[in-house]
Amino acid sequence: MPEPKILREPMLNKVPGITLAFWIIKIMSTTVGETGADYLAKNVGLGTVMTDAIMASLLTAMLVVQLLKRSYVPWVYWLTVVLVSVVGTQITDALTDGLEVSLYLSTTVFAMALAATFAVWYASERTLSIHTIVTTRRELFYWATILFTFALGTAAGDLATEALGLGFNVGVIVFSAVIAALAAAWYLGANPVLTFWLAYIVTRPLGASLGDLLSQSREYGGLGFGTVSTSAIFLSVIIVLVSWISWQTPAVEQRGDGYRV
Repeated sequence: MPEPKILREPMLNKVPGITLAFWIIKIMSTTVGETGADYLAKNVGLGTVMTDAIMASLLTAMLVVQLLKRSYVPWVYWLTVVLVSVVGTQITDALTDGLEVSLYLSTTVFAMALAATFAVWYASERTLSIHTIVTTRRELFYWATILFTFALGTAAGDLATEALGLGFNVGVIVFSAVIAALAAAWYLGANPVLTFWLAYIVTRPLGASLGDLLSQSREYGGLGFGTVSTSAIFLSVIIVLVSWISWQTPAVEQRGDGYRV
């Protein structure tokens, strides 16, 4: 007799619903990721190369865990996002600081890479919606896109705040205004997929500018909390929100309910 086939549980959507908590965690994960890497490289003394290797290894391990899950698991998903934010930032910093690549060039290259990823994703799946991440191939497209959004957001944010002299104080205002404009456009009927991804990119420089505003000393226009204290505060908020999401509505989050994109 032929052996019975083992049926795998169908994959549920692997991305959370787009709620206020989603955006708060996303912005704060950006700051935690960046300052955490700087802390390991400078304060702990691991150096840039060792820190990059450690973070890349951790990201690879968490991606494997995430891909093996059959549904959205909040702590796995958000830990992966934090690690992607670190690696995406490190890629941009390696080009800018290590290879002295112009921020104008790196911003252009990452924008083209992100556009190419979107094009291949859409040509393959006919959708860019994050609420249809129900196959491994779509999830691979999704995480590749997330990585490029962090790299692009880092390059574009540094271009605006450093090369163009915007500064982190004005940066917080400008990037917040851009996100508010995108939210208004979405509310008025603009394409939800486009507005989501544009907002996702802009949250990276917003999170970095907000982190600098809180952590930099007062003589540089910051509030002087320091990188360690700022990271600890943001990480605590992330842990509380992820724990609350995990406890409150796991079934809703697994289905990816919330604002449809």
